[in-house]
Amino acid sequence: MTAPPPIRGLRAAFVFLTRVPLGGFPYRREDWTWAAAHAPLVGLVLGAVLGGLDRLVLPLGAMPSATLVIGASLLLTGAFHEDGLADTSDALGGGYEPGSVLAILKDSRIGSFGAAALVFSIVARAALLAQLGPAGPWALPIVGCGARVGPIWLMAALPYVTAAPEARNRDIARGGLPQALVATAWFGGVVAVALASGCVTRARLGALVAALVVVTMGTGWRYRRRAGGITGDFLGATEQLGEIAALAVLAWRV
Repeated sequence: MTAPPPIRGLRAAFVFLTRVPLGGFPYRREDWTWAAAHAPLVGLVLGAVLGGLDRLVLPLGAMPSATLVIGASLLLTGAFHEDGLADTSDALGGGYEPGSVLAILKDSRIGSFGAAALVFSIVARAALLAQLGPAGPWALPIVGCGARVGPIWLMAALPYVTAAPEARNRDIARGGLPQALVATAWFGGVVAVALASGCVTRARLGALVAALVVVTMGTGWRYRRRAGGITGDFLGATEQLGEIAALAVLAWRV
């Protein structure tokens, strides 16, 4: 008997967001829609794996180990979100009205805006992770989970503007309020565990949540104003900015 979409969607989320060969095809449209709800769980698992790697290679030094961890994340995800950041940067940097923004998004080539954004994202995350040092292994699961909540809320709040014949991610982007609530619940569980374990203070977690909200609302406003809504690339860009913001909050020395 086939599992219900919310359960099948969990497996579909890992298939869609990572390069881990979990199979399970074919997935139904409803399965893909529910995959969005479990994106934070994917980030949590990836963060835990990367945190383990960080602990293993930390004797190499803070910056070398952080660089290796970021490189491993690119392999595990196929640079999925990084691709979205690069395309979004090119589109918003080079397009001046919705039609031109969407046209640039279709171009598979990376321009100067996209290349600069990729370098910034990789260097910023590696530097912030190096700043965290021994705290990196517990910080990575929190960051990986939290950064993937905002994009699900953008799915629920904004229209998907990629034309239907070209919208490879349309079924996943159909996620609405139920998926956003489940995604938030995954992160809420991580926050509760982090507080109970004492690895991070309530004030620091509050600042992290606030930073993610600002990133989500700020990028959502920008996407609505410049393109009329969201695309899959825009969601990837929001995830990347969320990771940078969350790492910055956790690495901030007071």
